[in-house]
Amino acid sequence: MMKILIVGILLASTFISQAQFTGAGRPSSAGRTGGQNVNIGHLYGKIVDKQTNKGIPGVSVQLTGNKFDTITKQMKQAILKTVITEANGDFSLEGLSIFGSFKMKLSAIGYKATENAVSFGIKFPAAGSQPDFTAIAAAADKDLGNIKLDQDATQLQSVTVTSTAKPLFELGIDRKIFNVDKNLVSTGQTATEIMKSIPSLSVDIDGNVTLRNASPTIFVDGRPTTLTLDQIPADLIEKVEIITNPSAKFDASGGGAGILNIVLKKNKKVGYNGGIRAGVDSRGKVNGGGDLNVRQNKLNFFLSGIYNQRKSISTNMTDRNDFGSKPGQIHQDQKSINDGYFGFIRGGLDYFVDNRNTISIAANYNRGQFNGDQDQQIDSTVSGVYKSYNLINSNSVSNFKNFGSSLSFKHNFEKNGHNVSADFNYNYSTNDNNSLINTQNYFPLTITPTKAPIKQQSLSNGENKFFTGQIDYENPLSDNTKLELGARAAVRNFSNLNNQYFFNSTSNTYDYFPLLSSNYKYTDAVYAAYANISWKAKKFSYQLGLRAESSDYKGNIISATTGKDSAEFKVPYPISFFPSAFITYKLTDKQDLQLNYSRRINRPNFFQLIPFIDYSDPLNLSNGNANLRPEFTNSFEVSYNNAYKKGANLLVTAYFKQTDNLITRFQYKDKNPAPQLTTADSVVFNTYINANNSMSYGLEITNKMPVTSFWDLTLNLNIYNSIINSTNVDNGANNQRVSWFGKMNNNFKLKKGYSIQFSGDYRAKSVLAQGGGGGGRMGGGGGGFFMGGSTSTAQGYNFPRYSFDLALRKDWTWKNGQSGSLTVSMDDIFRTQLSKTYSESIYFNQISERRRDPQVLRINFSYRFGKFDATLFKRKNTKADQSGGTEMMQGN
Repeated sequence: MMKILIVGILLASTFISQAQFTGAGRPSSAGRTGGQNVNIGHLYGKIVDKQTNKGIPGVSVQLTGNKFDTITKQMKQAILKTVITEANGDFSLEGLSIFGSFKMKLSAIGYKATENAVSFGIKFPAAGSQPDFTAIAAAADKDLGNIKLDQDATQLQSVTVTSTAKPLFELGIDRKIFNVDKNLVSTGQTATEIMKSIPSLSVDIDGNVTLRNASPTIFVDGRPTTLTLDQIPADLIEKVEIITNPSAKFDASGGGAGILNIVLKKNKKVGYNGGIRAGVDSRGKVNGGGDLNVRQNKLNFFLSGIYNQRKSISTNMTDRNDFGSKPGQIHQDQKSINDGYFGFIRGGLDYFVDNRNTISIAANYNRGQFNGDQDQQIDSTVSGVYKSYNLINSNSVSNFKNFGSSLSFKHNFEKNGHNVSADFNYNYSTNDNNSLINTQNYFPLTITPTKAPIKQQSLSNGENKFFTGQIDYENPLSDNTKLELGARAAVRNFSNLNNQYFFNSTSNTYDYFPLLSSNYKYTDAVYAAYANISWKAKKFSYQLGLRAESSDYKGNIISATTGKDSAEFKVPYPISFFPSAFITYKLTDKQDLQLNYSRRINRPNFFQLIPFIDYSDPLNLSNGNANLRPEFTNSFEVSYNNAYKKGANLLVTAYFKQTDNLITRFQYKDKNPAPQLTTADSVVFNTYINANNSMSYGLEITNKMPVTSFWDLTLNLNIYNSIINSTNVDNGANNQRVSWFGKMNNNFKLKKGYSIQFSGDYRAKSVLAQGGGGGGRMGGGGGGFFMGGSTSTAQGYNFPRYSFDLALRKDWTWKNGQSGSLTVSMDDIFRTQLSKTYSESIYFNQISERRRDPQVLRINFSYRFGKFDATLFKRKNTKADQSGGTEMMQGN
C-alpha cells in the first residue's frame, strides 16, 4: 500500500510539472522518455546456460536508454546501468525510469553476446485521465525470468593472452605517469637508477632526487615510507607518478617540490602468472629475484622477492681556503668503497568480499648489510707553509632492516563513483653502524709520524616507527559535480644512539668520549583534514580544495649515564590552512589548458631544531635553532597539454614558487666551548636561520613523439631562475642564477625482438640548494674531523654536469604465455658524470669534486610464465581492476 501511495505522489507531481511546463496536459519529451522524476523501476532476472540451465556468474549486464543531456538540452543514448551477475546468475537493476524503452546487452567470456529490448510497458497517463496507481506499482517491479545464453565454442578454444603495451610516458594535467616496468637501463638496479631516466627529475651523484631544484616528498603506493630510493628494487616498480602541484587532497608537508609516488607492481590478472630474473655486473656482483601472482574467486595473492649485491666506488677531491688571522689551505683526496647486499620481499592479498567491498593486506621486509672502506689524505698549509698531512683510514659495517605493512578497506556504494575507503599503514626500520677510524699525522714530505695515531671507534644505532591512518570519501553529487572529504593522522617516533670512543694506549682500551656522543629521540605528529569540490560547466572544469593541518614536535636528549631524559624541547605548530584551486579549459578533444595554485609547508626537522651543540667536528661545531619557523610556499602553474597526433604528447608548464621564512644554514664565530678538543681560541658554529624568502620561476617543456615507426623520443627542457634573499641576517646577501636542465630518452624497437634505449641528461650551472639534514653525528656522519663535500650556504653553485646511459634488449615469446628477455646496459657510458660544487662564506671557500660508479656493465635475464583460464572469468567478478595494473594514487 505504501508503494502505491509513493507511486501516486511521484506520478502526480510529474504530471503537474509537465503540464505547467508545456502549458497543457501533454508532457514534454523529457517527461515522455526520460521519466526523470519517476526512477522507481526495478528489472531483475537470471542468466542461465542454454544447455545446462545453470546460472552463469560474471555476466556483464548493460542497460542503455535515452538520457536528458543538461548541456545540449536534448535526449541522447547513454549507458544507464551496468551490473555483474551473482554466483547463481542473478542480476538486479534498480532506480530506473518506469517510462520509455531500453536495450539490455549481455556479454560473458565463452558465450555469445546478446542484445534484447526491454521495458516496463507503462505509458504516461493521458491528459485528464485518472492513472491506475496499483497497476503501475505492480508493473514497476518486472521479473525478466531466465535469460539463456549460448556457449561460443570458437571463443573458448581461441582464448589467448594478448599484451597491450603501455606507453613509457603518459601526460596528464595534474600529474605525469611514467610506466617504468619496461625501462631497460634500470634493469637489475634500484629506484635511484629509474629516476635518472625520468623527465623533470634530477639525480645527483649520491642518488638524491630533486624536482625543479627542490627535494620532493617520496611516497610508495600513495603513502609515506621509511624506505630510501636505493632500498627499492627497480624490477618491482610498475610506474612513477610526479605531482608537481598537489591539491588539498594530498599531504601539505614537504615544501613546494611536490610528490614523487612510486607504484609497486601488483598484478590482478585472473589465473596465475609470475617470473624469475637474474643478472651480474662487471664488478662480479649478482642479483636475482622472482614474483608470483594468483587470482581466483574472491582472492588475489601476490608475492615477490629480490636479492641484490652492490659494490659502489667513489672518489672525492676538495680544496679549501680558510680565512682569518692565520689563513690556510686544505687539500683532501678520498676514495671510498662500499660493498654489500640487500634483499626485499613483498607479499599480500586482496579479498573481494563482494562487488562492493574489498579488503587488502600487504607487507614488505627489507634487509641489507654494507661494508665500507675509506682512505683519505689531507694536506694542511698555514700562512703559505706546508705544515703536515694526515692519512685517515676508516672501516665500517652497516646494517639496516625495514618492515612495512598496510591494511585497507574500500566500500563502493550503489551509485557509480560513490565510495569510502580507510587504511592503516605501519613502517618500522632499524639501522646500526660500527666504524673504526685511524688518523695518523705526518711531517711534510716524509713518512715520519708527528705523534701517535688517533684511533676512534663509533658505535651507532637508530630506530624509526611511522604510523599513518586515514579515511577518504568520494561522492558524485551529480554527473558534473563531485565532493571529496578525508582525514589523516601521521605519527613518527625516531630514536638514535651514537657513542664515540678513543683508544687509550695506557689501558689498551677504547674510552667513552661523552662530548662527541649523543643519544636522542623525537616524536612528530601531524593531523589533517581536507575537502575538495569539483564540477564541470561546458568546457570548463573546476576544483577547489582546503586542507587543515596541525602538528606537535617533541625532542628529548637522553643521558648516557642514567638512560633518562636529560633535556626536552617542544615545538607545537597550530592549525594552518592550505587552499588549492584548479581550473581547466578544454580547447579541443586533444588540447587542455589549466591554471592551478596550492599552498604548502615545510616544517623544520629535528636536526635543525635541537638546541644543543654537536662537537663531532671540533673546528666546525653545529647546533640547531629551536626558534625556527616553518617555510610556507605558494605555487602557481599554467599548463598546456596537446596530444597532437597518435602516440605523441606535448606538455608546456610555466611555474612560479615563492617560499617565505626560508630555512637556510648560517655560520658565525664564537669562543671555543671545548678546549680539550682543540686549542683554537674561537671556532665556527653552524646553525640554521630563517632567511627572508626564495623565489623560483621557469618554463618546463616535455614532448613525447614517434620519430619513425620504430623510434620514440621523449625530450624534457626546464629553464628556470632561482633567487635567494637572505639580507635579513648578518653577512647575508641575495643569490640568484638562471639555469636550465635537459633530458632525452630514445627508444628504438628493431626487428626480431631487439630494442635499444639511449638516454642522457645535462644540467647547467645552478645555484647551490639550501637547508639540509645536518652533518656530523646528527646527520649520521662521524668519520673523522674533516668536513668534506659542499657546504650549503647562501652563496655557492653547482658546476655543469652531464651523462649518458645505454641499454640493449632481446625479447622472446614462446607458447603458453611464456616470454623471456636479455638486457645489457651501462650507466655513464662516456664517463662524463662529475659532480663539482663551489661554496663560500666569510670564513672560507672550497671546491669539491666527486665521481661515483662510472661505466658499470650489467647483464640481466628475465623469464615470465602464466596460465590464462577463461573459466575463471565465469566466477564472481568484481569492480577491481583486472588490467594487471594498480589504481591511481589516492590522496592523504
